[in-house]
Amino acid sequence: MNFARSMWHQLEPVHSVLYFSPQAFEEAAALGYDIESRWPSYFAYRTAPLGPVGANVAVAAYCSFSPRAIGEHVPAVWQVASPEQVLQVRLRAVDRTYRALLGDRVDGPEMAEAAELARRAAESVSVPDRLFTAANLDLPWPDEPLLALWHATTILREHRGDGHLAALLAAGLDGCEALVSFAAIGAAPAPTFAGRGWSETEWEEAQERLAVRGLVDGDGQATERGRELRDEVERTTDRLAAPPWQALGEERAQRLSQLIGPLLGAAFKSGMLPMTSTLGIATVKAPD
Repeated sequence: MNFARSMWHQLEPVHSVLYFSPQAFEEAAALGYDIESRWPSYFAYRTAPLGPVGANVAVAAYCSFSPRAIGEHVPAVWQVASPEQVLQVRLRAVDRTYRALLGDRVDGPEMAEAAELARRAAESVSVPDRLFTAANLDLPWPDEPLLALWHATTILREHRGDGHLAALLAAGLDGCEALVSFAAIGAAPAPTFAGRGWSETEWEEAQERLAVRGLVDGDGQATERGRELRDEVERTTDRLAAPPWQALGEERAQRLSQLIGPLLGAAFKSGMLPMTSTLGIATVKAPD
């Protein structure tokens, strides 16, 4: 596995507790969000760095969610709380989450060292054509090492995500086709992607378009050509995600990997993260 992919596999869960932890849902509920579904708080927390944007900007930033699903939440989330309020609350949610998982360990010297290394990588990212990356990089850095580390992981995972959207665009895959083609290579079962909001008809139509291109067979499974295209998407994503790790250097990146181990382990052991992810972590190998 290449290093950019390896670091993403470690940083993504550290970031993603925001969307699943009980403390994050409690904070969202205190703001007034409905937490029976995770999506109102998800769209509020993740979109807030962009400001009080409308649905079209959100569609451009998210890509793989159906425009209809995004329109159900954006810009309605800003009627509940302002982006500024949400940004304050999401840091509090992260702080509460990791303190519940790790206690005083979040205040140790290892956390400060990890935060410094992650910030070096995050501040080296390129922002042109990377909407989520730029928006998060424009936010003030938290003073607390735990929160600075989490903020850096957020910038780095959004940097990779923005690059991934560019790779999908270059491959000629729209939002729904991206998910269908990903499911077709066995990244995750098709029902796992239901939360992205595409209807059964839209999914079938996307599958038909991919079949016309020779990317899936009659059963919706990836053809050799389809696997090659997805390999190229992942290869391009890794290449676009590599610069901050090259800037940090392999030795320091490996040290960061060691230092975030307790957070990564705690996130997994908590059971709050879904066992099957739409991101294909641990199921899709890096192409040769």
